[in-house]
Amino acid sequence: MNPEKDLYIYNTLTRQREKFEPINAPFVGMYVCGPTVYNDVHLGNCRTFTFFDVVYRYLSYLGYKVRYVRNITDVGHLTGDSDQGDDKISKQARLEQIEPMEVVQRYTNGFHDVMLELGNIPPSIEPTATGHLLEQIEMVQKILKNGFAYESNGSIYFDVVKYNESHNYGKLSGRNIEEQLEGQGTRKLDGQEEKKNNVDFAIWKNADPSHLMQWDTEWGKGFPGWHLECSVMSTKYLGDEFDIHGGGMDLQFPHHECEIAQAVATTGKEPVKYWLHSNMLTMNGTKMSKSLGNVIMPEELFTGNSELLTESYSPMVFRFFMFQTHYRSTMDITDDALKAAKKGYFKLMNGIKNAKSLEYPSEIELNIDEKQEDDIQKSITSVFRGINDDFNTAKSIAALFNLVKKINMLHAGQLDFSQISKESFDKLKSTLIDFTEKVLGIKEELPQGEKMLKEMIATLVEMYKEAKEARNYEKVDYLRSKAKEIGIVFKDMKDRIDWAYEE
Repeated sequence: MNPEKDLYIYNTLTRQREKFEPINAPFVGMYVCGPTVYNDVHLGNCRTFTFFDVVYRYLSYLGYKVRYVRNITDVGHLTGDSDQGDDKISKQARLEQIEPMEVVQRYTNGFHDVMLELGNIPPSIEPTATGHLLEQIEMVQKILKNGFAYESNGSIYFDVVKYNESHNYGKLSGRNIEEQLEGQGTRKLDGQEEKKNNVDFAIWKNADPSHLMQWDTEWGKGFPGWHLECSVMSTKYLGDEFDIHGGGMDLQFPHHECEIAQAVATTGKEPVKYWLHSNMLTMNGTKMSKSLGNVIMPEELFTGNSELLTESYSPMVFRFFMFQTHYRSTMDITDDALKAAKKGYFKLMNGIKNAKSLEYPSEIELNIDEKQEDDIQKSITSVFRGINDDFNTAKSIAALFNLVKKINMLHAGQLDFSQISKESFDKLKSTLIDFTEKVLGIKEELPQGEKMLKEMIATLVEMYKEAKEARNYEKVDYLRSKAKEIGIVFKDMKDRIDWAYEE
């Protein structure tokens, strides 16, 4: 195993860490279940999509040609994630007394805004469920033709028991179909009498006249089941067999289990090689819940407009915070942890700032320190060893701070350029900057217009320098306080005045 090149990921399907080997390298197909756009995106969604943004970024960084598909669910997702009840978008449209597509547009725009604030790269393709109704109807027809579905009162249900005779329904989630079938004998509530068995799920639903979104089919007016769209759109854009399918852990069952069954029932092929699932998040050790009053929305986090927070935390600080927990572990949000992340983020940004200001001298008499050279190489290896270990960004960030330490020593003159080779310096600088910005997507975040703020900082530094030289200490203190207001501090170096982000 080469820790700088071999990527290992935990495959939910096999419950093992596996070496990542694309089906058709250098091409990689990745599908991630996107949001149901009936309300504002929440922090749990942010965590999932930001993690898969790093997967997308890192695979691209490694040289793979990645097609990243992330859908928008704009029809078919019913309340309670079940086969009965209101369509979530239609229900919201009734509440707001607007058209369903107005709901879709408003919350899709809001979702895109938050993704942009967090620095997430848009996917290669972002298909919608309503844009693929013909393909969904065609898949229903194929599943019926192959004998894995049946019609009941104008609805089409997937026959899980029939499918399980020749395939393994439950292999992704570890569910046992026999256990699920037990105790269903007298269960005739909420339309379950339409099904042969309670484990069956709708792939097309008959719509009553009051349903706001419905389409004509050979089975009558209806709408697609929630699970169908992802099977259709993933295979349409990535092929019958593709590399990665991701989503939140809450989608593992029933959504992803049903996706596998639908795809296999249509093509006879296993659709996905690697299944990745990100874990949930908690607030102060408790699951977020409106009834408990501990829900924080992204804009509340970014503005500090929440009783649960003592200050605001910017999108980049939250991005940095998310990467300090492994994606398969529960992430607990606390005010203290966010404060620590804010400090860490600015420490990293100061390191990046210093790295960008340094250039290896053109003429230098070398006095190589093998220990320093070895330390740099070990830290660089650790950066990649971390992310190659099932995208362990926390380990990579810890190694990045070792690189920051070396950069800061060079910047302060505590480590001389003569002690390390140009090759080591170039690798140190490029790894720190490129991995932070291109792989993790963590960048310098200026609260106002970038050009204007940088000009203001340059002016403040010059004024501070002049006040120091004139020994005008009253003005020095005043300028320090003004610098603090915009989040920076002056650094009195041996040979110059510099500035840094306040940590």
